[in-house]
Amino acid sequence: MQESGDYEEAQSAFVFEGNWREFAPIALTNLLLTIVTLGIYRFWATARERRYLWSRSRFVDENLEWAGTGMELFLGFLIVLALFGVPYFIVSFGAQALIARGYEIAGLLLLFGSMIAIFYLIGVARFRGLRYRLSRTRWRGIRGGSDDNGMFYGLSYMWKTMAGWIPAGLLIPWSMTSLWNERWNRMSFGPYEFEADSEAGNVFGRFLLFYLAPFVLFVGGVAMAGMGMLAGYGVGGEDGMAVGGVLGIIGLALFFYLGLGLIAVAFYAKYYREVVGSTRWRNLQFSFEASTMDWVKLLVGDALLVVFTFGLGFVFLTYRHWKFFMTHMEAGGEILLDELTQSTTATSRHGEGLLDAFDMGAI
Repeated sequence: MQESGDYEEAQSAFVFEGNWREFAPIALTNLLLTIVTLGIYRFWATARERRYLWSRSRFVDENLEWAGTGMELFLGFLIVLALFGVPYFIVSFGAQALIARGYEIAGLLLLFGSMIAIFYLIGVARFRGLRYRLSRTRWRGIRGGSDDNGMFYGLSYMWKTMAGWIPAGLLIPWSMTSLWNERWNRMSFGPYEFEADSEAGNVFGRFLLFYLAPFVLFVGGVAMAGMGMLAGYGVGGEDGMAVGGVLGIIGLALFFYLGLGLIAVAFYAKYYREVVGSTRWRNLQFSFEASTMDWVKLLVGDALLVVFTFGLGFVFLTYRHWKFFMTHMEAGGEILLDELTQSTTATSRHGEGLLDAFDMGAI
């Protein structure tokens, strides 16, 4: 890493300096206030969590700052409710009424149209959510953003997603990497735009392994179940075979789902290494160093935390996931501070209502 062309190289460009003891009072207070206010406070809770997480995240030599507010997020929710939620409810009710009165084709077409609209809005939500978070992120007082409103990206999201699934799902890696590139190539931070050129070919091998895994795991699992039945028959006759069959079926399910889940994690680990590693900002090259085992530890830790705290640990997942990404993010290259100026991109006055409505992460 370099600043203004002359400084010592740091061990890591990204450092997370927070700890769960600091985050616990924030998370637990947010949970209590969200319950008391019947969910309304969750917008302010989100802003409060982000202010803490951003403030404990250091990039090069200065911590990040979150400039968003709970009111922005609340207004975003209200706008989505008014512009999309209410019309969708009316359309759904109207379609059911048409079907009930014998106009099945008209009702089904109306429902299909509403589903297409939601499909389109999911793409817009992903774009605008990322744009909003960049616009509210400050580093050395500089923010990010985009002048693109994401409407055309919504169309790209639709056709590329469908194109990925049409040939038996074999183009899904292309769809995922292409959409990542398109989304980030329209973003900027300060005066410079991001550049992303990830390639599907670099992750296709892992995807093909995931694609073929159900067939391989099913055959292997059936073989294991058969061996269990034979072993049970040898020990206890027909009764033993029945017990062995039940245990074999249980083993088949575990073998199938755990094996498939592990391969899926391996694919996503490779995918994030590829797309982040192919993303640049001016002369800065990003990378994401998390291995498959790192992801497994994260997901297993999440599950154990939630289970053994009877669900209460759910409030710490945001902290764990942010820490995971900051810990494994890296960057190398040159930053010329003298050339950094404030972004001139437009900033919206409301938050990521669409993204929140579909419950998706911006990254």
